[in-house]
Amino acid sequence: MFDRIARRYDLLNRVISLHLDTVWRRKLTRALGLPQRDLLVLDLGTGTGDLALSAAQEIGEKGEIVGLDFSLEMLRLAQAKKGRSSCGEKTIYIQGTALAAPFRKESFDAAMSAFVLRNVGDLDLFFLEAYRLLKPGGKLASLDIFPPQRGPFSLLYSLYFYRLVPWIGARLAHDRTAYQYLSDSVRGFHAPETIAQIIQGAGFEKVRTEKFLLGAVCLHLGEKPIQR
Repeated sequence: MFDRIARRYDLLNRVISLHLDTVWRRKLTRALGLPQRDLLVLDLGTGTGDLALSAAQEIGEKGEIVGLDFSLEMLRLAQAKKGRSSCGEKTIYIQGTALAAPFRKESFDAAMSAFVLRNVGDLDLFFLEAYRLLKPGGKLASLDIFPPQRGPFSLLYSLYFYRLVPWIGARLAHDRTAYQYLSDSVRGFHAPETIAQIIQGAGFEKVRTEKFLLGAVCLHLGEKPIQR
């Protein structure tokens, strides 16, 4: 499915989020404390590379972003973007799964993901892998869409995301099934508090949640302890 929608993926992200997805990605990279530091950062589920390139703009000259994804078509688009970006040389892309990442333990200074969690079959394993790959003191940041809390906004959000988004996907991406999946994946997703508990269960400390759009989008942050 992700291979199928890859070429329209960025366009639909901008349209559906009213371009706020770029704002949220910047909030994620800034929360990791990347500016001008020569860090090795892992982007889990990098997709077309938007988050990787956003982070590459902030790290130091010797820093590097490694993007991991299982969709070959997504990675081909990420590679093409790399050539058009002034900081593209700081990014590399690898095909693989975040549930069995092809890297040695304690290889990275930070790990991040954007709009990935709803597509992961085993979130416990996802965060355990992130924990394994981080150096002691390494930071984790994960951004995703969640069912909004009850209230007037929830009704408006439900109408837009569960009814209108599949229609937009059908018109712009010519793939209603994929964008119906997007809506369904949000409707049936965990609450932000549950994700925070899973992150803590993987061993992370200082876990906190930042909410945007009244909780419809959340950023989860955590740190791997320096000593256990």
